[in-house]
Amino acid sequence: MSDKPPLVERYLAHAQFEKRLAARTIALYTEDLKRLQALADEAGVALVQVQPHHVRRWMAQMHSSGRTPRGIALIVSGWRGFYAWLGREGLILSNPMAGMRAPKASKPLPKALNVDDAVHLTEHRNPEQDPWLQARDIAMVELLYSSGLRVAELTGLDVQASAQARGWIDMDSAEAHVLGKGSKRRSVPVGEQAMTALQTWLSVRMQGLPMHAQNQTALFVGQRGTRLSPQAIWQRLRQRGLQAGISTALHPHMLRHSFASHVLQSSGDLRAVQELLGHANISTTQVYTRLDYQHLAKAYDAAHPRARRKQP
Repeated sequence: MSDKPPLVERYLAHAQFEKRLAARTIALYTEDLKRLQALADEAGVALVQVQPHHVRRWMAQMHSSGRTPRGIALIVSGWRGFYAWLGREGLILSNPMAGMRAPKASKPLPKALNVDDAVHLTEHRNPEQDPWLQARDIAMVELLYSSGLRVAELTGLDVQASAQARGWIDMDSAEAHVLGKGSKRRSVPVGEQAMTALQTWLSVRMQGLPMHAQNQTALFVGQRGTRLSPQAIWQRLRQRGLQAGISTALHPHMLRHSFASHVLQSSGDLRAVQELLGHANISTTQVYTRLDYQHLAKAYDAAHPRARRKQP
């Protein structure tokens, strides 16, 4: 004999056999609805009698008890599916979840390297590493940090401009021309150190590649002569970070964040950073002002004699 209320059991059967949801999802829904039933019992109402004010109170209780906004949102999502089903079955006159929103979770700040770590990452040399791989990896790191490229923009770069190229480096003007999100093209400057690294890479790029790769147009290729994937670049960057002694687990977007944060710290020009990153809305770029404030707050704490009380 099941200990679930009949309506809950019918809904879970619908989710399992008709919607074919995963066993893990069914288990989570079961826990969410068990919690809902307990709260309804405590309030002295049946599940079909629950009103919006009940739900708001229960959400507030969960929040005050320390449950995270994300945790509350997941629970509310389970309740929302249940009441939507009750509505389709004609078992309720109004949906208490209609228009109900869980508290918003605060967005974590993007992780960025400090300037010293970023410079160390680009300047690190491993005498035991294959020179070909090292030249390629240094050029990739320099370009990611110098120009704030997305990893997909980096992998899309070709050696030369062409009608088919998604992106390329203009070695004469020291600019990267890339195809960003929404198929929007933009041009960004490439720094002097990155240009030097690219020239070094281009001088050895074709060495040792198989014959079928001699016509490969991709700027960054693997040892088999194929265009590098974002996953391969992620792995190479993480490995390089470990070799350089950087404790943070690196990924390509972290260098983009570092680029934006460091340019903003130096220039204070949010609009320019927006253009360099290719953001459609400046609100997306404004997150870096929070990073910049963190930088200023740390400098204040370290320098001002009255910034913080020293521990005895």
